[in-house]
Amino acid sequence: MPKINPDRLLGDLYRLREFGAYKTGVHRPTYAPDDIASRHWLAARMAEAGLDASIDGIGNVIGRAPGPGPKLLIGSHSETQPYAGWLDGALGVIYGLEVARALSEDPACAGLGVDVAAWADEEGHYKSFIGSRSFIGDLTEDEIDGIANQHDGTPLRTALAAAGLKDKPRIQVEPGRHIGFMEAHIEQGDSLEARGLKLGVVASIVAIWQFRITATGIQNHAGTTRMAIRKDAGLALARLAVAIDERFPAVKAPLSVWTVGDIDLEPGFGSIIPGKATMLFQFRDVDKAQLLRFERTLEALIKAANAAGPCALELETVFKTEPMAMAEAIQAALDQGSEAHAPGLHVRMPSGAGHDAQVLAGIMPAGMLFIPSIGGVSHHWTENTADADIVTGAAAMADAAAILLKAAAKA
Repeated sequence: MPKINPDRLLGDLYRLREFGAYKTGVHRPTYAPDDIASRHWLAARMAEAGLDASIDGIGNVIGRAPGPGPKLLIGSHSETQPYAGWLDGALGVIYGLEVARALSEDPACAGLGVDVAAWADEEGHYKSFIGSRSFIGDLTEDEIDGIANQHDGTPLRTALAAAGLKDKPRIQVEPGRHIGFMEAHIEQGDSLEARGLKLGVVASIVAIWQFRITATGIQNHAGTTRMAIRKDAGLALARLAVAIDERFPAVKAPLSVWTVGDIDLEPGFGSIIPGKATMLFQFRDVDKAQLLRFERTLEALIKAANAAGPCALELETVFKTEPMAMAEAIQAALDQGSEAHAPGLHVRMPSGAGHDAQVLAGIMPAGMLFIPSIGGVSHHWTENTADADIVTGAAAMADAAAILLKAAAKA
């Protein structure tokens, strides 16, 4: 089996960490100068590894293996959440690069090719998964025209131009080239660590359904408006949030989670009763029936709140993703690689977070490998994983890649 180079693997991860370094983590938003600099560095490292590397018009970094025959696509995203961790996304990109190098250096793996990808904006600074969606042909020019930065409103077209990507074509998948896609990631939870396990083979990726709930009341003076006649939109949403947290446990499944991610009050001043308030609410599960059960429950709670008054609540769907099963053949190969490098210390498990793998799974077999997150921390600058666990995961993925490519070569 191919042998990874631990020092080279960790060295690349440490170097990528320097682009946008923040405390012990990274702040590298999509298309920011640090993000674009990191993408050029990644393209250079891919070229040094013998890949035909380029950055396309949406910001994807693609390294294509030379030679004929089917290829395995490996990668993840390279931007980060704001002021967050150094491994979320970056790990999967550097795993792809190291696996490509390990296979090319092993005479027993001659002719087995790995393409490497660093997708753009999985984290959704503009819109989640636009890089991987562009690659599979699911992102139109009209949609690009309508996308803007979620934080400051900068149009995506403006950001692409500022990043020097305006006139670059968008690379799309070559039909028949890839036998599948693999992605590695930190778990972003504590289940592996809590169970003393080293590797998780992802069986399925949860769906995320997000909604915007708007309450409309009457803006008025906070000191002179009698309590009996108030129509406080903020209070209406607060009551709904409490009602959700009281009702959802009765209808949940074992893997269900739900979150009030944001509440915004208008006009948002201490001496003014809010006349309007909005709340972002999402829930996640791997079972479509459970998602529908949650949606019906949410609709019933809003109906009851409207009947009780005094504010009017309106429900709007922001987005819905679909739960996605990972390919059995890729899971089996990852099982074999995991058993070779962490015998008895691996498990099949669901992913509670969304990943580019669920996008690629729409057009090719896909699979994922998790390594432990220390303390279950992610989306925070203290996110971390032990170096030894990083190396173990890369070795398991290299084995899985060789297993899959050798099987494809014999087919």
